[in-house]
Amino acid sequence: MPRVLWIGARSFGLVHVPVSLYPATRSESLSFDMIDKRDFSPVGYKRYNKRTGEEISRENIVKGYEYEKGEYVVVSDEDFKQANVEATQTVDIVAFVDAAAVAPYYYDTPYYLEPGKRGEKGYSLLREVLRKTGRVGIANVVIRSKQHLAALIPLERMLLMNTLRFAHEIRPASELNLPEEGLNGLSEKEVAMAERLVDDMTEKKWDPTQYKDTYTSDLMAQIEKKIQSGQTHAITPVSGEDAEPRKGAEVIDLVSLLRRSLEKKGKGAEPAEEDAPPAKEQKRAAARKPASRLAKKAPAQRKRA
Repeated sequence: MPRVLWIGARSFGLVHVPVSLYPATRSESLSFDMIDKRDFSPVGYKRYNKRTGEEISRENIVKGYEYEKGEYVVVSDEDFKQANVEATQTVDIVAFVDAAAVAPYYYDTPYYLEPGKRGEKGYSLLREVLRKTGRVGIANVVIRSKQHLAALIPLERMLLMNTLRFAHEIRPASELNLPEEGLNGLSEKEVAMAERLVDDMTEKKWDPTQYKDTYTSDLMAQIEKKIQSGQTHAITPVSGEDAEPRKGAEVIDLVSLLRRSLEKKGKGAEPAEEDAPPAKEQKRAAARKPASRLAKKAPAQRKRA
């Protein structure tokens, strides 16, 4: 299992369930370094002025945003700090939608959500409600100082969190030359034969393990041949230290918080006095509820330097 990215909470109305976030994918691509073929020394990155060709020291390099062709404005470290989102440890659900309403091109990177201590009940509650209603939860989450939109999806025994692309990141398909919907001149015989082919190739159960990355395997075989023939040069790898996980959130009474969440939407009845949580617990729950941080995006995205 990979190391945990962060430990925090999943917010469902006023209910906060402690969860741990794990990456659900791994890169299998091969990594290559640039080396000098004469002595196998690593090739470094040279910073130089593209106009004069002169090498530049690090202290003279700043970040610039090209707002027009050849025109830049300097963006300082302070500008980045002021624009940076608050690094919370909460998956803040802001809406629920039908699972089929989210087009496939919005999905980006999957993550596993694991319930924390005393969070199993709230975790199971959301998972089963989403499964029963056929919906997904749309949430805001900050991962490594970057804000993401995400979908919470029930999958077997777990909740899968899949980050989503924002609408402005999707290229419009209006300029594509596509055929109209429907048969468009296809004969019934052609359609019948195509259906038969699809039926013949249909598998009873999807088994992703039977599909292999043959290109990487073949390339690794070539690399292994060179290793066996002694065409190698040793390079000492650098290992990093594991980050210490943060403390999880606290779980409070589910029934009371669900009732209060419904009341805020104007759908619930007044809670019974004996069911209402103590005033101290109400203040703690309100303090934990984060504000929506769905950033407003500009309609046009300009090229960054």
